Amino acid sequence: MPRSSMSLHSALVFILVVAAAYGAFVLLVSCSQSRLIYFPDMPSRRLADTPRQIGLDFETVEFVTDDGVKLHAWFVPADQPRGTLLFFHGNAGNISHRLDSLRIFHGLGLDTLILDYRGYGRSEGEPSEEGTYRDADAALRYLQEQRGVAAEDIIVFGRSLGAAIGAHLATRYQVRALILESAFTSVPEMAATLYPFLPARWLVRFSYATKDYVGNLSCPVLVIHSRDDEIVPFKQGEALFAAASPPKRFLELRGGHNDGFLANRRAYVEALDEFIRTLE
Repeated sequence: MPRSSMSLHSALVFILVVAAAYGAFVLLVSCSQSRLIYFPDMPSRRLADTPRQIGLDFETVEFVTDDGVKLHAWFVPADQPRGTLLFFHGNAGNISHRLDSLRIFHGLGLDTLILDYRGYGRSEGEPSEEGTYRDADAALRYLQEQRGVAAEDIIVFGRSLGAAIGAHLATRYQVRALILESAFTSVPEMAATLYPFLPARWLVRFSYATKDYVGNLSCPVLVIHSRDDEIVPFKQGEALFAAASPPKRFLELRGGHNDGFLANRRAYVEALDEFIRTLE
């Protein structure tokens, strides 16, 4: 075989091998989407601590979703409550890894309900997008039916994935306000950001369209985002703020995706307090 033909043959073989490897990787990512979004076992589903470890009284509560999944949650009462906050955490770990936030909300005088989504912590089931929306509905119904708190008196707080879940809930109920922290615009947008070498937008089966949800709200909105966020680009926080209707506020932090609120604790607490005052 002539040398030129051998070179062409080798090049074709190399291209085919690379294409096959790329196709296999795309298939693997496509089939592993749920594992790439939900991390209930990080670091484990075991509850590491409780609010009592930081000096807070709390109640362990359980409620059932409309599709029959039993969820585990904590209700942390404030000493002199000025409102009720419904807390949706991010995609990793469980409620026991959010004690710093519970301490802050308690200090702000907020009764707080924080729940673990299905498949997280001590909650039953397996996580899914529709499932997390059902979980949010069940949590709000618990506050209404068991605590006597009207939807219009509930401040919804969501961090990262929880922001999408909270924003979706706020499109279904007229809540008092919505706070979005370290939030992304949508899963397809995040996938394109994290995997620019893949046709990510067309592969994802999840939506979590936070930007669309925010654009359909009439309640006050506070968007909190770190300019140094290493996971969700700052511009996505800006896009969410732009999509929201007035009244709205934006708090810029410095620090990482998961610790910006701690790195800027004083400014963070002051901004939350000021926002809550506007609701009173």
